[in-house]
Amino acid sequence: MNQPRNKHSAFRILHFAFLTVFLLSCSAPTPAAPVFPTFILVTQDPNAPPTSTPFQPSGEMASPLPTFTASAIPSLTPTSTLTPIPTLTATLTPIPPTPTASPAPVSTIVPPPSNPSRTNYILSATLDFDAHTLDADETIRYYNTTGVALSDIVLSVQPNRYGGAFSLLAVFQDNAALTNYSLNDQRLTLNLSQPLQPGTATTLGIKFKINIPAKSNEGLFGYDFNQIDLVDWYPFIVPREASGGWVLHDPMPFGEHLVYDVSDIELNLKTGADVVVAASAPAEPTGDWTRYRLYGARAFTLSASDEFLVAESAVGSVKIRSYYFDGYQAAGEGILYAAVQAVSIYSLKFAPYPYETLAIVQTDIHDGMETDGLVFIASDFYGQFGGGAKNNLVSIGVHEIAHQWWYGLVGNDQAMEPWLDEMMATYSERIFYEFNYPRYGDWWWQFRVDYFKPTGYVDTPIYSGGTFRAYTNAVYLRGAHFMEDLRVRMGDDNFYAFLKDYAARYSRGRVTSADFFATVRAHTTADLSDIIADYFSTSY
Repeated sequence: MNQPRNKHSAFRILHFAFLTVFLLSCSAPTPAAPVFPTFILVTQDPNAPPTSTPFQPSGEMASPLPTFTASAIPSLTPTSTLTPIPTLTATLTPIPPTPTASPAPVSTIVPPPSNPSRTNYILSATLDFDAHTLDADETIRYYNTTGVALSDIVLSVQPNRYGGAFSLLAVFQDNAALTNYSLNDQRLTLNLSQPLQPGTATTLGIKFKINIPAKSNEGLFGYDFNQIDLVDWYPFIVPREASGGWVLHDPMPFGEHLVYDVSDIELNLKTGADVVVAASAPAEPTGDWTRYRLYGARAFTLSASDEFLVAESAVGSVKIRSYYFDGYQAAGEGILYAAVQAVSIYSLKFAPYPYETLAIVQTDIHDGMETDGLVFIASDFYGQFGGGAKNNLVSIGVHEIAHQWWYGLVGNDQAMEPWLDEMMATYSERIFYEFNYPRYGDWWWQFRVDYFKPTGYVDTPIYSGGTFRAYTNAVYLRGAHFMEDLRVRMGDDNFYAFLKDYAARYSRGRVTSADFFATVRAHTTADLSDIIADYFSTSY
């Protein structure tokens, strides 16, 4: 479907030199099944013409649109460093497997020393790709850090929103069967056998099965003819506010409604031999099983296909893989190159990349969607790709990659204050183009933002947005203009100091509007009242 691209020899030389710098600093990838190529050199023309029209969503979709302008190119020496996998200290007792199930590897997850009360999840799951089913045993070690005794615990069960997809087979607390629970739509309430006191922990166990539904045109969770996408697929404990409420908002046709605390997650997965799995963490083969371990993340995501092709590169120790389908090689390699650029500049300007790997996955959705360590991008954008960076594939791709910092590293309430991650990811596009393609600044503003003539308040919740177009215009696109005006008012040095401080101060936490503006004001004495009044419905 993609047309061949012109390749300028000078650019090939520069491109080869650029990527060689990264690869020389990388360790060899851990062998996995299937064996991935250690490296694919991506060659493309950065000056190729843009796609014909800006992306205009048809109907409602789950993920947003982004923004940017130009500046001078700094000298980049990308060296993203990762915090090593922590030493495990807390042993969990997994739920015993059913008699017919082959045993998964025995595992333990331990919270990093910096946060010993982080919730732990261990899952053993068998995915039958052809039958579209998944059988799982889940063990959760939950630490009560709320400051009050808890008589119940609330979990999100998103697969239960799809009629007949989710079967809850058994629930345990501290290895004893728990029968006093209720499952209504997305909400699973466990009534504990005795109150869980502050500062203590309990081990929960859940056996469940998912009859994976067919994907809708607008949806992401489910299967189509050659792919299974599993997003928010396992029950997880939702945050509990000091006010006494568990935070589980109602879903909307557009925008994300879930709120996550960070957790440590281990998945032991069994699939068919021909299935390639894109995941939020690196694969560790252990016989018939593959183990994935993800620390300090919001959620663990999978995409599986027996038709994936894979291109791979790296930034320092961060392995980046592009999963695409036959006929889309140019686009699959093009987004890989953009991902290398994005992880490099974002790691320098925000914080080190927060995970060990990054997967970019082609799938049939309308737009893009972020998850920890893995992003989805619409197949339509792969089909439109004609080379270079002036296109939806790159602009939306680097938007979703920016969510690894603004959503993953720094979390927020995505339903009530979506601007805290969506505005930031949109403006991160601007930063991407500024430092990688400084001549594309005017194009980016017109193509991604001003084309839509955005209006509305940046702090619009998903429930007040009206339509998807009005919501994204306000939160994403007006948000980009606010960030540009804020940057001008603060000055570049103060603005980038704010971004780094914000990422460090709230790393693996959740922020509010007050936190955002408190951090801004820690880096400027300028009067912001006029621009806040222009862009926001509330004075901060």
